Parts: sequence; C-alpha cells; structure tokens
Amino acid sequence: MMRARITMELSLLEAAHLSDLVGQFEEVVADRDGSDPAVRRLVPDAYPDDAEAATEFRRLTQDDLLSRRAADAAAVRASLRRDGIDLDLAELDRASAEDVLVVDLSSEVAGAWLRTLAALRLVLAERLGITDEEQEDGGDARFGVYEWIGYRLDLLVRELDA
Repeated sequence: MMRARITMELSLLEAAHLSDLVGQFEEVVADRDGSDPAVRRLVPDAYPDDAEAATEFRRLTQDDLLSRRAADAAAVRASLRRDGIDLDLAELDRASAEDVLVVDLSSEVAGAWLRTLAALRLVLAERLGITDEEQEDGGDARFGVYEWIGYRLDLLVRELDA
C-alpha cells in the first residue's frame, strides 16, 4: 500500500540538476514523429512480430502516452521549484548548492516522479547504449547520472513502500 504523502530532501544542486534533466526529457517527449530512438524506447512495440499491427498500435497510442509522460514531467519540475521559481544551475553558488530543498509529494505526484525517473533512465540507457545491468560505463560521466537517477528512484520506491 502506497503512503498518502512523503517528504524527500535533495540538495539544491541535486534538485537543479534533476530539474534540468526533466526539462530535457520534456523536449524528448515532445518529439512526436518517432525519429528519436529514445522516444521509440519510451513507446515500445506492442507487437514485435507483426510490423503492421505494431505501427497501427503506435499510431493509436503514442500521442496519449507521450502526453501523459509530459504531464508527469511537468509535475516533477513543479515540485522542484523553490519559492515558486525554477532552480537554475548557473545561478547556484557553492554555499547555496548544499542547501536542502524539501519536497512534499502527494501519492499522485509521487507516481509522476516514479514514472518520470524510470522514463529518464530509459532515455539515458538509449543514449548510452545500455542493454543490460552489467554494462560497463567506459568512463562516460553520463553513467553516473544514470546510476544517480536509479538511486533516487530506489529511495522513492522504498519510501513509498514503507
């Protein structure tokens, strides 16, 4: 059973980075022509053995699914605002970067967080060529972001399950 409300703490630096990533994710889901491989990963084929049925299913469902992903991402970004203002990485100084942002999530917004963090990992996995959990990072710093999002996702799932 999921808790009605949870509270999370993120440093302002984490929150600003996450807000930036979610903003980039919103741009990815705005791609409705399906040319981006990450979008195709977010909207997988329902019928992998039937190209015609898969194309028709995607045509009927893709816009709605991507619209829901965009709405979830917007809810996450809204919950990452400080005093109603988006956090800007360029404006954070060393002292304020360590300050804490307390995020109070209703069960509905927590669901949006879960879906958005999982989808962000799918997009990063596509960008990095990750096909399984045992893959090495090859020195690419984006793997650290991929792992950090997984860490945050795991913490959220544990908190919601508690």
